[in-house]
Amino acid sequence: MENKNIFVTQPSLAPFNEFTEILKGVWDRKILTHNGPLVQQLESELNQKLEVPHFTVVNNGTIALQIAIKALELQGEIITTPFTWIATVSAIKWEGCTPVFCDIDPKTLNIDPAKIEALITEKTVAIMPVHVFGTPCDVVEIEKIAKKYNLKVIYDGAHAIGSKFDGKSLLTFGDITATSLHATKLLNTGEGGGCITQNTELDKKIKRIRFFGHSDDKTDIVEDGFNGKLTEIHAALGLANLKYYDAVLNDRRTKYLLYKEKLQQVTTITFQDIAAGETNYSYFPIIFETEQQLLHIESVLKVNNIIPRRYFYPSVNTFTKVVSYQPCPISEDISKRILCLPLYFDLSEDEILKIIALIVNC
Repeated sequence: MENKNIFVTQPSLAPFNEFTEILKGVWDRKILTHNGPLVQQLESELNQKLEVPHFTVVNNGTIALQIAIKALELQGEIITTPFTWIATVSAIKWEGCTPVFCDIDPKTLNIDPAKIEALITEKTVAIMPVHVFGTPCDVVEIEKIAKKYNLKVIYDGAHAIGSKFDGKSLLTFGDITATSLHATKLLNTGEGGGCITQNTELDKKIKRIRFFGHSDDKTDIVEDGFNGKLTEIHAALGLANLKYYDAVLNDRRTKYLLYKEKLQQVTTITFQDIAAGETNYSYFPIIFETEQQLLHIESVLKVNNIIPRRYFYPSVNTFTKVVSYQPCPISEDISKRILCLPLYFDLSEDEILKIIALIVNC
């Protein structure tokens, strides 16, 4: 396998010359930011490609979550999952709200709807589930709970571009979905993110917040906004990469299914359950019976220059320097036993088969 490191992921990138060709227009126009023409073009093409009504691009996925909270004017407790990246909780805290952790379903790894209602108080204002590894949450049950208690729903869809539920983009569910266009995602702008909503007026508000709260005619400040703008350079990369979105998506599916087919013979490994909808196959997590088994496999892979990653470890509710500890035994247990294997566009089948052989033969 040579001596190069094989990391858990690599960015999917268009040919360099196609990116620089788009950049020539940026240099000619001398417009680098402030909702430039490439940002507008990227939003339009994302709306069309992903079949969503309003995709507003911003400078990263964490800011997308913050904008969503601010746009819905939330103040209070937000119920979320402990099995996520810290940014989910950081966004809640930065917007002056309090994260309340709801444990996960051990099969789907998503927030367990059956546990949500017991956590609702008079201070609860919203639910913020995460579509973990692109696998759809139980959006139907979550919507029922939200309507029953008059709560807003913000989906952390950082992994969810390309995933579907009931034949529709997973990004269209909830009041707002915040997603990521980070380098590690199926579709990337280097750094970037977006807010998706079906509400036209809410989309206009999101765009105002993104640009310091300016009115549409830029003559007044009408929202409590901040700087969430995406640059033209990042938009250019997004437009170049968008041409290869279908190829990247299909490639992930093929490689995911290869991993799963070959690793099913390993009795000490289980897989995330895709209970409903369609995943985008953006990650390949495996769950061991014990943490000791994980650590052994991880060490064997690293000796062979293969660098998997323990997404998400530790469980976010245990970060007691930034949150008050709330017990979530399932998330805490799963987080110790889950490992994501390398999965990206330039990863070869031979490399995947070598990774599989190392695991099978341990």
